[in-house]
Amino acid sequence: MLVLAGIVVLHITTIILLLVATIDNAWWVTETVTTDLWGRWDLKNLAWHYSELQKYTEVQSDFLQSVQATSVLACVFTILALFVFVAQLFTLPKGQRFIFTGVLQLIACLCIMTAASIYTAQLHTADKGQYGHSYILAWISFVLTGFLTITYVVLRKRSE
Repeated sequence: MLVLAGIVVLHITTIILLLVATIDNAWWVTETVTTDLWGRWDLKNLAWHYSELQKYTEVQSDFLQSVQATSVLACVFTILALFVFVAQLFTLPKGQRFIFTGVLQLIACLCIMTAASIYTAQLHTADKGQYGHSYILAWISFVLTGFLTITYVVLRKRSE
């Protein structure tokens, strides 16, 4: 029972981290600008002002859309995996593995890895600044979803 509670808590933590990484405004940070997947904030007169993302080249814009899409898909698949896991707790025959939940987690893991990798390789390569906490949370979420994938594939429903 304790293992089950730990898995659910870890899964919910991963969902929260993915949502924060996708929504929050700190993928790329400088002293006067922070950007995320959706917009840009500029520091003017000691106040942050929202603006559209800078005009990327057409190729960079396509990469940004890929990062946006895969980040959202990672959130969707992770949330769906939690619901499937709870459903499988009640419907899966005893002794069976949680393969379908593991597959959904694997897809989420690959989505967030793809998003962070594309962002690393294609965006802000020549800009001065640093990666923000949302970017770091995306990579932490990748590790946690990978761990959950392995856990769900190995885990068997007890016969008690």
